Amino acid sequence: PKMKEDNCLHAALICLGMLYYSHAVTTEKLNHARPSLHGHHEKGKEGQVLHRSKRGWVWNQFFVIEEYTGPDPVLVGRLHSDIDSGDGNIKYILSGEGAGIIFVIDDKSGNIHATKTLDREERAQYTLTAQAVDRNTNRPLEPPSEFIVKVQDINDNPPEFLHENYHANVPERSNVGTSVIQVTASDADDPTYGNSAKLVYSILEGQPYFSVEAQTGIIRTALPNMDREAKEEYHVVIQAKDMGGHMGGLSGTTKVTITLTDVNDNPPKFPQSVYQMSVSEAAVPGEEVGRVKAKDPDIGENGLVAYSIIDGDGMDMFEITTDYETQEGVVKLKKLLDFETKKSYSLKVEAANVHIDPKFISNGPFKDTVTVKISVEDADEPPVFLKPSYIFEVQENAASGTVVGKVHAKDPDAANSAIRYSIDRHTDLERYFIINAEDGNIKTIKALDREEIAWHNISVFAVEVHKQHQEHQEAKVPVAIKVVDVNDNAPKFAAAYEAFVCENARSNQQFITISADDKDDSANGPRFIFSLPPEIIHNPNFTLRDNR
Repeated sequence: PKMKEDNCLHAALICLGMLYYSHAVTTEKLNHARPSLHGHHEKGKEGQVLHRSKRGWVWNQFFVIEEYTGPDPVLVGRLHSDIDSGDGNIKYILSGEGAGIIFVIDDKSGNIHATKTLDREERAQYTLTAQAVDRNTNRPLEPPSEFIVKVQDINDNPPEFLHENYHANVPERSNVGTSVIQVTASDADDPTYGNSAKLVYSILEGQPYFSVEAQTGIIRTALPNMDREAKEEYHVVIQAKDMGGHMGGLSGTTKVTITLTDVNDNPPKFPQSVYQMSVSEAAVPGEEVGRVKAKDPDIGENGLVAYSIIDGDGMDMFEITTDYETQEGVVKLKKLLDFETKKSYSLKVEAANVHIDPKFISNGPFKDTVTVKISVEDADEPPVFLKPSYIFEVQENAASGTVVGKVHAKDPDAANSAIRYSIDRHTDLERYFIINAEDGNIKTIKALDREEIAWHNISVFAVEVHKQHQEHQEAKVPVAIKVVDVNDNAPKFAAAYEAFVCENARSNQQFITISADDKDDSANGPRFIFSLPPEIIHNPNFTLRDNR
């Protein structure tokens, strides 16, 4: 239906600003945004017409292109009333957001201009109020009504990544296509209009090792079997380009540092096939003999190596432990050594990874072996007596120079040095004995009395003779000498006896018992024979009975 003529005000939209936009709005959008002069009283969606039949206003959104830098103000649109006959009696008034500052209206013609450059990213739309009044009385001819001026987007913002630099890790030897990291860029342009904010990702640096998904920005591995031990760090440059990646689009870049993390893909390896070590026979159990080290280019727990002895004639004599700080195998002595018994040993040592990754088990075995040869060095050991102790016998009253016995010691070392003997005089203060320094024969030098000292306990030193050494190794052995008894002491009566007897005593009446003792040993002493001396043996008054 045709609109009423009386007091009817029409707002004609002249989108002159659109003429400055390099890409025309699609027909569908234009149709959607074009005002309709027909319709009933209804509230339309964005871009639709609002027709008020009572007041005669017909509105739509106005559009003005952003970032216009021409010499003249941009004509946004024109307000016109049907009752405006052109005689100047109608005055158009504009109020609201930016009115008088950004947007100005010619109060006679109703033309609206934008006097400043607009930036959609700062403000996307402005709400204004239009009103037609009588120029002379300022009486409103219609109530004020709002309309919107939308700032039309152009591609004036390049994509920007959230971070200037990214850092990511991915295990070495990952399969092709393994996700590493997702980088994301944003574009301040209008994502709902055109392709100004439609981003496409591409890789500028980092090929052929990595690729990027054009739509998502996910970086993936592009080569198989990338080896950390060969190259650990990669520098990748990713570009985000708007306009769907087409020519003329704006772009931004970011740097991604990708580090290959370690996996256990390398077995330990000894740098040599044989280790030579030496140890003194004087070393004590627990003493370190030497160290071996298998090299493993992996790091962290993937490079941990444990050592063990798996074979060899020295398995009982030596042991090996693992120094996890230096990743070395420490060979230690387990038992005492004797150079004269065995001069060398051989060990077979194994180095094996502590943690094995099942995915790389085909790269194994994750262990290696090496031979360790250990030579025993001769140490200057003290002489060794043939016996731990000696017991000799000698008769008392033996003549000076009587041989008591002989001790013998030898040098256990390969040098087999000569031995010299001596008596520890602290054990023979009275100097009863002397020893031959060369052959170890012990002799008496004074008479011995068993009844004074039955046992003599002395100590004998054996000392090595070194022509070139000042220090002498010595050994000491106890010697017990028993003095054998001889019958050199006469019996003695136990006391001076005196006896009394009655004159009328009966015949064979015992009136006294006589005893004796002897300092000699029982073999030579206690078996006495008692008898009366010859001068009274025939005295008829007394008799003696020997009780043995």
